[in-house]
Amino acid sequence: MELKEEIKRRRTFAVIAHPDAGKTTLTEKLLLFGGAIHTAGAVKSNKIKKGATSDFMEIERQRGISVATSVMGFEYKGLKVNILDTPGHEDFAEDTYRTLTAVDSVIIVIDCAKGVETQTRKLMEVCRMRNTPVMVFVNKLDRSGKDAFDLLDEIENELNIQVRPLAWPIGGGPSFRGVYNLYESKLSLFLGQDRQSRDGEVVEIDLYDDKLKEYISPKNVDALRTDLELVNGVYPPFELDTYLSGEVAPVFFGSALSNFGVMELLDCFVQIAPSPRPSKTVGRMVDPCEEKLTGFVFKIHANIDPNHRDRIAFLKICSGTFERNRPYLHVDSGKSLKFSSPNAFMADKKSIVDFAYPGDIIGLHDTGNFKIGDALTEGEKLKFTGIPSFSPELFRYIENADPMKFKQLAKGVDQLMDEGVAQLFTSKMNGRKIIGTVGMLQFDVIQYRLEHEYGAKCRYEPISLYKACWIESDDREQMEDFRKRKYTNLAVDKQGREVFLADTSYALSQAIERFPKISFHFTSEF
Repeated sequence: MELKEEIKRRRTFAVIAHPDAGKTTLTEKLLLFGGAIHTAGAVKSNKIKKGATSDFMEIERQRGISVATSVMGFEYKGLKVNILDTPGHEDFAEDTYRTLTAVDSVIIVIDCAKGVETQTRKLMEVCRMRNTPVMVFVNKLDRSGKDAFDLLDEIENELNIQVRPLAWPIGGGPSFRGVYNLYESKLSLFLGQDRQSRDGEVVEIDLYDDKLKEYISPKNVDALRTDLELVNGVYPPFELDTYLSGEVAPVFFGSALSNFGVMELLDCFVQIAPSPRPSKTVGRMVDPCEEKLTGFVFKIHANIDPNHRDRIAFLKICSGTFERNRPYLHVDSGKSLKFSSPNAFMADKKSIVDFAYPGDIIGLHDTGNFKIGDALTEGEKLKFTGIPSFSPELFRYIENADPMKFKQLAKGVDQLMDEGVAQLFTSKMNGRKIIGTVGMLQFDVIQYRLEHEYGAKCRYEPISLYKACWIESDDREQMEDFRKRKYTNLAVDKQGREVFLADTSYALSQAIERFPKISFHFTSEF
């Protein structure tokens, strides 16, 4: 019974968005209102000296962007809330895609001035593939932006999902006066000028009570009543089942920086968001209520604490109860492993946990046993699906820039590649190391982290390649013929699998056409 109760208490979700929509700022305010922190930090601000809790890496603080997923957990109204703040920049999309395998629901943040942007569409596609329930927070209402109805139409058309407003803005930009909570029929008034305090007032008042005009101007009252009549006429009543099945996205409006609309979002979210859901493996679905422990590693982070050079594997618990110091089977290696200090997280701050339940994310100290996608069980050999590495499209030779630091460079590259920030290929022809990424910014991050975390310096050299794809075949003869003809373009990845590095799109299409018995894979999951 205890396991079922603990599962019902969990809410594990990711905050996703296009860069600069206010995703990390919203995460900070959710932590603030949840009582997890006492002062909200800022991503970029001259006045606010505290950095964002989730942006704990030095390069994140310097550039004002998130480059790695952060995990934060806190208790709120008797529930255990686990937030995963993801990178918004498309160059780190792979980290975000993998994170979405570890969550049960998602909050999408949209800038009211810019509307739906490119990365938001891509992330929504991933959510749709998994039928992940989605909630939308339209941010920056205290700045001039698009009309609320136009934004709702845009969300429906661009993200291909029905919407249902559960909060409604009163005014916008300089005339922003607050939000009306449709879910609880409450008025939240924007009264204060201190943008970093909880400066506001919540009034429980009927929409047609004349006293409403004591709080907001008659003009705003009339506009609000007209808008809400239109909302209730155009959009069907909110139904929980349609949200949980991923068909309808509830929409909230507010300003994360000014703390407005965030409490409404959080209070509604913890009530309606799903508790842990079944997880897909090859062969069967894993139900969270199963008594035996199962879980998978969706992220690895080296040097989460640079002072201790520790490497942490992030484990999403899918079923059963994880117990400290109890042996579990590491499926991929066949080893039995014990963990004396499993961690719960508040970004880079860790605390040891004795028990963890489905929906929880825990950190396991790793000496190199784990790679992304690995499973931990009580004996059953499971392979969790949907945690791929994608085919890189940008490539550079990586060379040692300091001969005295060869070991440091080798260790740094090895550990950073295990994180999944990029992929490492070794050319069969000349043995040179090639870094492959899906975004240019990743090269800068690797170079920066090698120097500042490992004391190693690297330099890049250009290589002209179009795409990398993994190859396999049951036809030995055709495979040998392919190896002979394409020897200069063959490499092996970190797991020793063969990879074809195509020079051009034409060379790739010709190879696929001429060698029909060879399978060309564009993700590592095959």
